[in-house]
Amino acid sequence: MRVLRASSNPFADLHHADTPLLLPNAWDHATAMAMARKGFRAIGTTSLAVAAAVGLPDGASATRDETLRLALILGSQPFLLSVDAESGFSEDPDEVGEFARQLEAVGAVGINLEDALGSVDRHAAKIAAVKAAAPGLFVNARTDTYWLGERGERGSLARGERGGNGERGVAETLSRLDAYQQAGADAVFVPGLTDARAIAALVARLDVPLNILYSPAGPTVPQLGDLGVSRISLGSFLYRRAMGAALDALDEIRAGHRPGGRTPAYEDIGHTEKVR
Repeated sequence: MRVLRASSNPFADLHHADTPLLLPNAWDHATAMAMARKGFRAIGTTSLAVAAAVGLPDGASATRDETLRLALILGSQPFLLSVDAESGFSEDPDEVGEFARQLEAVGAVGINLEDALGSVDRHAAKIAAVKAAAPGLFVNARTDTYWLGERGERGSLARGERGGNGERGVAETLSRLDAYQQAGADAVFVPGLTDARAIAALVARLDVPLNILYSPAGPTVPQLGDLGVSRISLGSFLYRRAMGAALDALDEIRAGHRPGGRTPAYEDIGHTEKVR
């Protein structure tokens, strides 16, 4: 069951509401503003799209500057910004803390840090360093027990569509999440987990909000809410859907057909009216 409580942090409050926070993930100014105009009060970034846009690998600590640059663009906009910072772009907790301080300075209110199945103590130290360097930043601590393979390798399936079987990795997941919440994490994130019983079991054992990555093969948003999930992230899903829609349109045009689907007007993409 979600614990409902108010705080002085509007982003934190969204994790303690009577319905889960649905967090869309943008990859540039245009997508973020379009999401904000749809009424989303909080928007995240997606490391896959940031990396793909500049031809760099995701999850390889190669996009620190690009991530900070995007945060600089989005941090002053009228929505709450949470930044996907991979593993913090360093194995040095102090350097991760300094990066978090820079994110907070440009207007970000949240940071997502993944453990990549590395050292639990090292990831806990990164979390503690972030809380020391940027106390107001909401830390979403991610474990990859249901996301990466047995050797911590990224598999061939599309990230965000792996399914957790409900039993595998539960003990390790709880052990890691407990260390992270004790280190000061404000929420914890288990991408790849889709089994309803396992999700409910985690909610019952955790002292902080649980974040789950939406999967078309997993529970719906209302079902996740009923399980007690506090935050539902879309990750790279929208970026990959947009890419798929572009390729579908290209195939239809080449085949002599009129492309279907929604096409925003030219002037709508450059729309700069203030979001209310």
